[in-house]
Parts: sequence; structure tokens; C-alpha cells
Amino acid sequence: MIFPLSLAPLAQEKGSVDPKPLPPLAHPDDPSTPAKQLFGRVNQPAADMAARSIGFYSHGCLAGAKALPVDGETWQVMRVSRDRYWGHPNLVKFLEHLSSRAPQEAGWPGILVGDMSQPRGGPMITGHASHQIGLDADIWLTPMPDRRLNRREREEMSAVNMVREDGLDVDRSVWTAGQLAIIRAAARDSGVERIFVNAAIKKALCRDATGDRSWLHKVRPYYGHNYHFHVRISCPDGADLCKEQDPVPPGDGCDAASLDWWFKPSILHPRLNPHAKPAPPLTMAALPPECRKVLIAK
Repeated sequence: MIFPLSLAPLAQEKGSVDPKPLPPLAHPDDPSTPAKQLFGRVNQPAADMAARSIGFYSHGCLAGAKALPVDGETWQVMRVSRDRYWGHPNLVKFLEHLSSRAPQEAGWPGILVGDMSQPRGGPMITGHASHQIGLDADIWLTPMPDRRLNRREREEMSAVNMVREDGLDVDRSVWTAGQLAIIRAAARDSGVERIFVNAAIKKALCRDATGDRSWLHKVRPYYGHNYHFHVRISCPDGADLCKEQDPVPPGDGCDAASLDWWFKPSILHPRLNPHAKPAPPLTMAALPPECRKVLIAK
């Protein structure tokens, strides 16, 4: 997701306890129809296809998706109405494993899982530019409570903002060793490619991490991400249609050259151009050809 700090609360948009299906498209076969309108209307995975992440994290789709159960012993899915709790089996396995480590690593009962991918991946009508190939997941920086949340709470409660109002550091009244520990546990997983956090959170991790700090190089600052951290796992072995991201830059990212840019006033408080035209939405032609097969599969 690409959100300046001032727009970060959009990531906490409420869901619905009574979601309504989207109306059918008048011209779904029109080549100019945004791909997000097509993928956003599919509510079942391409289950007869082998699990494959196709394309790049922000230009692709997902075959053979697996759902993360909305309730687990050590996790709960939030914003269930969005139907974004699907992923490649590797991602589901990662989340199950990470959540099982939460009590030991962070002292949390478990984790709250935000958006993963849609049933067939692809672009989303709202929110993310990535999360398209089933290898991205948002994990709330609020620990799972020691009770089962009800449906209204799943749709409407907000995660806690971990960043101070001025954006220059974490809010020490809510930031604890538990948030550091759960991010560290995720980053130490060999299958994790990157973790995106708010720059203030990266600063706190750099300052507070002790002992082995090698995991810090996977954790990278990005716009928003003050309520959750974004985990991106690597392309599965042998996935010839999955495009890897460029390698993580060398170093732990804690040096001034890596961090200072994020705290410039122009970055913390960007002036948005009211006349700027939004980028045109992706069409099916912009996605890998195999994504059309995924979209129409039974």
C-alpha cells in the first residue's frame, strides 16, 4: 500500500456486518474494464487449479488459493466482510506458524490478521496496490485478546496507532516489547522476503533491538503501516510464473542515510496536488496472460 502518513488511518476503514454483493458489471468483457472490478466480484478460489502465485506482488493473480480459517487457536481474522483472507498455502502456513509463536515470543495470546488476498488474488477495488498473488499479509500491531471477538468487533474495532502524532517516533504509551518481538519473529522466518513498517517503528526497532540484529535488514520503512506491519513472503520454490522482488539492500537500514529521508517535513506532511490525475487502473491486458484463465476457471 502507498499511503502518506496523513492518510494512514484509511487502512483502518471499517467493514460491514451485513455486506451486500456488488452489482453485476454491464460490460465485463470490455477490454477497458478495470481488472479490480472483475477480481473483486469473485468470491470463490480457482480450486481446481494447482496453487500458483502468478506475476508480481502488484501485478498478478492467484490460482488454487487457500483460506486462512477466520478463527484459530492463536489467530483471528479481522474485516471478514472484505473476503481477503486467502493466500498461497505457503502464506497460510506461515501465519499459522507465526501465530503459534506469539505467546512465547511476544507474550500475546495470538495475532490479529488483516488483509491477505482475494479468492483469486488480482487487484482490489479498494486499498492495496500489492496483495495480488497471495504472498502478502497485514498483521495488526494490536495483540489478539484472550477471548473470541464478535462479528461487529471484527468489522469495526480499530487497531492501535503505534506512531506519535508528530510522526517522529513511536508512542511509548502503547508501543511495547511485544510489538518488537512479533516483528522480529516474523523477520527471522526464512520464507519472509520483506516486512514493511512505519519509519517511526523502524527507528524504534533499530534503537531497541538487542543481541542478534541480523533480522533488521528485512524490515523496511514505508508510508502508513502505523497500525499494522506488512509481511511479504518469497515466491514458492519452482514457481516459474512468480516474479521475485529485487533483493533487500545490504545493511540493517538503521543508518542515517537510510532513515533520515523519511522524517523530512515534506515526507511526513506531503502537499498533495489537488489537480493530479490518478493512475489508470490495471486492465486484464496489464496482467500476466495466465490470469485470464484463473479469472474464468470454474
